Amino acid sequence: MTSALEVRGITKRFGRLTAVNDVSFTVHPGEIMGFIGPNGAGKTTTMRICSTLDLPDHGDVLVGGLSVIEEPRLARQRIGFMPDSYGAYANTTIFEYLDFFARAYGLRGSSRGRVVERVIEFTSLGDLREKEIASLSKGMKQRLCLAKTLLHDPPVMILDEPAAGLDPRARVELRELVKALAQMGKAILLSSHILSELSEMCTSVTVIERGQVRGTGSVDSVVRSVKPKQRLYVRTLAPADVALRALLEKPRVADARGERDGVSFDFEGTNEELAALVEELVNDKLGLIECTPVVVDLEDIFLSLTEGKLQ
Repeated sequence: MTSALEVRGITKRFGRLTAVNDVSFTVHPGEIMGFIGPNGAGKTTTMRICSTLDLPDHGDVLVGGLSVIEEPRLARQRIGFMPDSYGAYANTTIFEYLDFFARAYGLRGSSRGRVVERVIEFTSLGDLREKEIASLSKGMKQRLCLAKTLLHDPPVMILDEPAAGLDPRARVELRELVKALAQMGKAILLSSHILSELSEMCTSVTVIERGQVRGTGSVDSVVRSVKPKQRLYVRTLAPADVALRALLEKPRVADARGERDGVSFDFEGTNEELAALVEELVNDKLGLIECTPVVVDLEDIFLSLTEGKLQ
């Protein structure tokens, strides 16, 4: 699949500090990549380089095949960058704000009006079009910033902490907007500290710490790198300690321990061997009620791949 955004070994130093160190990853059309890491890991610096706002000391970024170093003006036309904070002009309404940026993007005449109306409709800001920006809630300001980012219909979206400070309802609404953009074929690079939000919409993930990539790829592939063994949870009518003893006697079972009112364990066998294990548990007359895989989420990935060290 042709990449929409390809980061090729970028390095960025600020004095003695190497903020980004040989970072590489790829985002394809229709993909939502979660960009995660602790504070100071290099996420914002990487995203600014991808958005042509900073230059790397080494490496390059290709946006639809265009280098952000050699052809920044052309590459910029394909990028929609939503920063973690932005300036709001005093005494300016939503419509005036979007119309101003539409002019800045070179839109003219009736086409400019159609584009502004389209992004207002997409972000559900129609009822607030004449409302001054200064009076908007945090959630509505984030919607407005996203609307501004969409005016030139970029194929690549780079969103830096778009859900920061939003209430639960606003986060859900933003998540649905991001999913809709991916369904349109846009490649989305999205950073957030709210890992539960990312896990519900990301198709891939890149983990960065101290300026270096700790893992990148589809969520499933990164999960397998973190948890190569299959972890399962069983619940039985028999007491949990009885089920635990029974499981510890079974082959290919490891790290079994009580969890909630059941037992979780790692299983190192094939699906056929797992089916045989379940059959054995039934024959042991433990009263098997539940046997389900333990889902590894982005928080598990984050904790497994990072150490929490600051640069």
